[in-house]
Amino acid sequence: MAGTDAMPAEESPARQIDAIIRQSGDWRGARLARLRAVIAEADPAAVEEVKWKKPSRPEGVPVWSHGGIVCIGEMLKRAVRLTFPQGARLADPAGLFNARLDSAKTRAIDVHEQDAVDEAALAALVREAAAVNKGARG
Repeated sequence: MAGTDAMPAEESPARQIDAIIRQSGDWRGARLARLRAVIAEADPAAVEEVKWKKPSRPEGVPVWSHGGIVCIGEMLKRAVRLTFPQGARLADPAGLFNARLDSAKTRAIDVHEQDAVDEAALAALVREAAAVNKGARG
């Protein structure tokens, strides 16, 4: 499949996420790559996965898991979104959560092109999400 954007099933999740990032061709790919690096640095034990492949999104969605889903990365039209399925259980003293605030469980961070991201606060959310997944609030 060389020379195509198709991702064979045997490709590792890391390579699939690399391809998703490349496909954007704009600032969203670079931003998702940076957020990915922050997640990996914050929780080196987090596992990268690609889930929810469907006809409308054949490439799937990047997911980081550690004892359950820590966060999900998506490139929207005007933002990159990190969704934390257990976000309502997380402390967010820096106020990073700015989307899905009405959900009983989930919280998300929408990052727009010019937005600065408090990477230390994001790293703390990632670590806390992993701790919540393991049942030991951190």
